[in-house]
Amino acid sequence: MPLTTIAGRRIHVDDEGFLTTYDEWDSDLAAYLAERIGIQLTDEHWKAITFLRQDYAEHGETATLRRVSTAGGVPTKQLFVLFPKKPAKKMAYIAGLPKPHGCV
Repeated sequence: MPLTTIAGRRIHVDDEGFLTTYDEWDSDLAAYLAERIGIQLTDEHWKAITFLRQDYAEHGETATLRRVSTAGGVPTKQLFVLFPKKPAKKMAYIAGLPKPHGCV
């Protein structure tokens, strides 16, 4: 797996830039990654990101958009406002998780 430098740290990523090592992520890195794609994190963003990370720790795969909406308590329309155009992909990227299955 490739290594890259993000925010002055060596991080393992896949070919698309998604983190591949769960424990290399922290909230500072999340803020940096979000800023890189034009998102300023708010409490609403953190609600979705926190759910994603907890769900990944329990299930071993990145939750779908539907799961974040139903189990995570953030309506789908709101996810599109918070993470425009490709919310599942952007949430996973910021949360330091693999790209969800089905995302292109």
